[in-house]
Amino acid sequence: MNQRPPLPPFSHEDALTKVQAAEDAWNTCDPQRVSLAYTEDSVWRNRDQFVAGRAQIVEFLTQKWQRELDYALRKSLWSYDGNRIAVRFQYESHDAAGQWYRSYGNELWEFDENGLMRRREASINDLRITEAERRIFGPRPESERGQEIPLQ
Repeated sequence: MNQRPPLPPFSHEDALTKVQAAEDAWNTCDPQRVSLAYTEDSVWRNRDQFVAGRAQIVEFLTQKWQRELDYALRKSLWSYDGNRIAVRFQYESHDAAGQWYRSYGNELWEFDENGLMRRREASINDLRITEAERRIFGPRPESERGQEIPLQ
């Protein structure tokens, strides 16, 4: 049986651990690795796209990180209850033409009894920024773990 501790119901510390693990995994930009945190039949809404199952998750993430270059993400715990966690996040990336973006969003997560995410709903907005306005550079250093991300 594939388990991804911590398992629900989540404590505050468990929820923080899940959020940091998700941030760390997504910052690898490795679709296969990221997909293993989800159930085989996981369902997503990401912006205006709907994804179902690990194969589609891998395909979606592969395409995402081909478009969103030098991707760097920060997540913050917003709330948790039982087997659900809500997060807010920001990430920065640029397109092939060199235009930088900061993307702001919220995610709702639902986990199965083995700690695998079975449902993910993400609402995301993009803001054009200049390279000089960047503030997210690569994976979060150990010294910044647990720090809130600023609103703007």
